[in-house]
Amino acid sequence: MAGKIVLIGQNSTLSAELTLKRLVTLLKEMEIDVTIVKPLAAQIEMEISGTDLFVFFAGDFVFNAPEFLEYLRDIGLGMGKPFCIVGYEKELAAVKEIFPRKAIAREILRPFDVKGLAREIGELLRTKDNFSTKEHILLVDDDATFLRMMQGWLGTNYTVAASCSGMQAIEYLAKHKVDLILLDYDMPVTSGPQVLEMLRNEPLTRHIPVIFLTGRNDRDSVMSVMSLKPEGYILKSMDRAEVLDAVDRFFKSRT
Repeated sequence: MAGKIVLIGQNSTLSAELTLKRLVTLLKEMEIDVTIVKPLAAQIEMEISGTDLFVFFAGDFVFNAPEFLEYLRDIGLGMGKPFCIVGYEKELAAVKEIFPRKAIAREILRPFDVKGLAREIGELLRTKDNFSTKEHILLVDDDATFLRMMQGWLGTNYTVAASCSGMQAIEYLAKHKVDLILLDYDMPVTSGPQVLEMLRNEPLTRHIPVIFLTGRNDRDSVMSVMSLKPEGYILKSMDRAEVLDAVDRFFKSRT
């Protein structure tokens, strides 16, 4: 078998039922183990063991079911398994109010092509080992020793990449999505403020949250850092527990 998926949805029309049956046929032809369940916690609980991917067909019910969406979110995050979300634009928006971005591997807008959706699901199963529900952090600092230390501190709870210059960071961001950038304020060639300005001028990176790393703790230095309106700053003199607490609090504030 290529993998196991659980399809979660309810067929409100004959057309929807036929579409789902066609999708199941195509998936089974790809040697994918498919289980269909209604959006009921009791049914889902019986089928989640060994699941590689959840495919959630959103419907009108999502507008009045925040507790169920929270239940699905917690399953995905707890198991570290991706969700593929299928629905109309407003339905997807309602789901994304509850689901963090890291929990959604793919969004499929209705109306969709059944063969195309089957291919998307097959691709998600092939790449499932690359999926992580951990937040992705990019560290940017010219001090290699400091980078290694921070990667060790943060690597247990987060997926952490490192860049030793602002330009290297920009090249990395052209190919990878990250949830947070920890950016050294004082760097040679291209300083932290200059890097932040470049990030804010690019559509792909302007909304990525940035927290400055700074070794300066005097009032004037801190005020100059905050004048650039980052999400905050972390002092390089902080110990491991303080750094982890600062990053954890940042992500909790955005859930």
